[in-house]
Order: sequence, then C-alpha cells, then structure tokens
Amino acid sequence: MSWLLSLPLFIPFVAGVVSFLLKDGPGGRWASVLGSAAMLVASGALMTTVLREGVVAGQMGGWPAPFGISLVADYLSAVMVVITAITALAVSIYAMADVEARIARLGYHALFQILIAGVAGAFLTGDLFNLYVWFEVMLIASFGLLVMGGSKEQIDGGVKYVALNLVSTILFLTGIGLMYGMTGTLNMADLALIVPTLENQGLVTVVAMMFMVAFGVKAAVFPLFFWLPAAYHTPSFSTSAVFAGLLTKVGVYALIRMFTLVFVGDISFTHEVLLWVACFTMVTGVLGAAAQNDFRKILSFHIVSQIGYMILGLALMTPLAIVGAVFYLVHHIIVKANLFLVAGVASKIAGSTELKRIGGLYATAPLLAVLFLVPAFSLAGFPPLSGFWAKFILVKATLEDGRGFVAFIALAVGALTIFSMTKIWAEAFWSPHPDNQEPKLSTLSKGERRALLMPIAGLAVLTCIIGLFPEPFVQFAEGSAAQLLDSSAYIEAVLGVSE
Repeated sequence: MSWLLSLPLFIPFVAGVVSFLLKDGPGGRWASVLGSAAMLVASGALMTTVLREGVVAGQMGGWPAPFGISLVADYLSAVMVVITAITALAVSIYAMADVEARIARLGYHALFQILIAGVAGAFLTGDLFNLYVWFEVMLIASFGLLVMGGSKEQIDGGVKYVALNLVSTILFLTGIGLMYGMTGTLNMADLALIVPTLENQGLVTVVAMMFMVAFGVKAAVFPLFFWLPAAYHTPSFSTSAVFAGLLTKVGVYALIRMFTLVFVGDISFTHEVLLWVACFTMVTGVLGAAAQNDFRKILSFHIVSQIGYMILGLALMTPLAIVGAVFYLVHHIIVKANLFLVAGVASKIAGSTELKRIGGLYATAPLLAVLFLVPAFSLAGFPPLSGFWAKFILVKATLEDGRGFVAFIALAVGALTIFSMTKIWAEAFWSPHPDNQEPKLSTLSKGERRALLMPIAGLAVLTCIIGLFPEPFVQFAEGSAAQLLDSSAYIEAVLGVSE
C-alpha cells in the first residue's frame, strides 16, 4: 500500500517543481492544474481501496512500525485527502484567471502545490513527529503565499499569522518531547496502546491540554483565532479560498485524531473543555462576522464560527456527534472555499470587497448571484443543502446528550449566520451600486469568465448533491465515526496487532 498512500503526497511535490521551472510562462499554471487533477485521481484510488479493505497502512522505507514512518488511511483521512484534491483542482483552475502574471513569476503555483502536499501529508501521517513536519511544510508555503505581493496589509497579516503559529509550533514540539519521554514512541497507533497504561495519568492530561492549545491555534478556536481574520482577507482570492477551505481543517482533524485515538483517558475533563471552547468559538466568530462590512472579512469570521460546530461534535464524543463532525468537515471545506471564490469574482466585477462600495451584481451577473446563494444558504443551514444536514445531525446529537442550552447556541449562531449572508446579498447583489456605476462583466474576457465560474459552479453542484442525496454521505460519516470510536482496526493496520 505504500505507493498508493504516497501518491497524493508525491504528485503535488512533482507538480510544484514543474510549476516552478515553468513559472515564467503559462506552463506553470497548467502544471498546477494537471497536478491537482492527477492528485484527485490518486486520492480517488486510495478512497476506493479504503472503502473496499478498511484501514490501510504503509511503512515507508520498509522500516516496521513503530520505528519507521507510517502512512495511514482510514475513512476520515481518505475523504479529507479527496476533498483536498477537489479543492486544489477548483482553486488551481480559478487561479489561472485570478493570479497576476507578476505573482505567478514569483512562484505562486509552486508554493500552492507544496501547500497541498503539506495538507495531504498531515491527513495521512501516522506519527506525531511527521505531523509536525507537515505542519511546518504548510506554514512555510502558506506564509509565502500570504505575503506574495508585498503590500503593507499582507506583511502585517503575515507577521501575525506566523507569530501565533510559531507559538503553536513550540507548544506542539514541547508536547511531542514530553510524550516521547513518557512513552518512548510517537507512532499514534502505538501511543493508543501505551498511553492508557501509564501510571501518571495526570501528566497525560497536562500534555493533552498542550496539544489542545497547539492544534487549537491551527484550527482557529476561541480565544486563539485572532490571526485568521487579520490575515485571510489580504492575499489573492485563490490563496484565501484554499486557506479558508483547508488550513483550519488540518487543526480540526488533528484534534479529532488525537482526542479519539490517544487522549481518551480523561474525557470528563478534556472534552468538557472542548465543549466550552466550541460554544465560545461559535458565538465570537458569528458576532465578529455580523460586525464586519467587507465581503472577505465576513467570510473569515464565519470560518471561526463554523469551526465551533466541528469541535462541538468532538466534544460530545457520542457516535452521532462524531458523525456530525465528520459530515460538517466535508461540507464546510467545499462551501467556504466556494464563497471566497465568489467574493473574488465579485471584486473583479465591482472593483472592491467593501459592501458599501459595491452593488448591482444581481443585475449584472445573475449567474454569479445564484452561485453565491447556494453556498451561502448551505453555510446558514437552509434545507435541503448540505449545511442543513450537518447542523441537524449536530443539534440532534446535542439534544440527545441532554445539552439543550448548547443546542440553543448552535441554532442561534445559525440564525446570525443567515443575517450575515443576507447582508452580503442585500448590499452587494441586490442594492444598486452606490455611485450609480453598474458593475461590468466586460472587464473579464471569455476565457477568464470560464476559469473563474467553472470551479464555482462545480463546487455549488457538489454542495447540492450532498444536500439532495445525503444518505450515502451520512452512511460514510457513520463508518468514519465507528472507526474513530473503535481504534482496533487502525491499530491493527499500523502495528499488525489487535488492541
């Protein structure tokens, strides 16, 4: 299985090298698109294998676990790699019309592919140290993409982004050192066997909280999210879209992986903390969005609020709640990336992302208006779109767990999300332009329109498919939740022993 597990990592690295070599011409853009398409094929093959055989693992270099580098794919990691490839393909096509030639010559497409490789590596790695390595790959590539252009706003956002992420890195490395000192291993499957047998479980809980903070920074949870709205509105829209769709989800994935596989000995404390973190994340994120009047800033704060729903599913730690968290992860990556892509087209047509300075988009670009409504309604939880089912499952799980107040918070945040999406619709799409200057599609060539609108339409169709035919996706999430709550198959695939 080693080659099948390594292909989703190898392909974007190769595409990144080729894109860099061809960065001075159109070849760099096409290398990025073709690399993303090839990664989608490879990730689809991996998903097919996981669905057929269950958890699959490979030991790189022939070194047996737990001594070597393990790559592991269960339902959750496999679907995250597939969604990563879908997002990469959509954004790489969009970037052909969005990213300026000057930025492309600086190596945009190469850094983009390296970022995708880092994300896929984080989803597939089976040990903590290599999770740290993939985090650093993502951090370096994302910082390069964030400041590419060199504006004062970008540098300011980049410094805040890196500063807090370096704090996360220090905490993560400290936790790794303590974990290795206690157990003598960093392989996740091996840790799942050893950690429950440790005598000092109080120290395990302390280390668990260090990992919670480190991953919480990556996931942008309360109160560690301030770097995100300070940075995500500054780069190109292609960069914002891939950041919004994928980067915070790596942090969420790491939390789900570690707090269902390794740190399960003190659930009454750790997961209660996660529950309150989830509630505050939902509320502060949506209130921040309601206070903004910039398209991208609103969407950036909504990333924070929606992360709270995913953490809520993990915090409840019931089978239905984990199903909701997995379903929400998949749904949100598609929807959030798409909304940033829509914001980019709106900015190109109207000349700004400030809601007070744009308007009339519905009359000028009715197709774009429809394509905005699909992810916007899904984000707010309108039936029958994917966001409705994600919220429905989580609210039902919350009520079944006897947490009515938390369910009320989740529903109230959904209502405030509707307010923000309505504000964008009313001011950017429905109201006339404040200067009586109608936005003009003529600013875009036919080729640019196709490159910009095709990915948006594709992601919107995918959102509708998940919403209109939720049963297979819910069944998949149920299978994923079952694997997360019963780690025996994961451990056996990696170590060859039963729990």
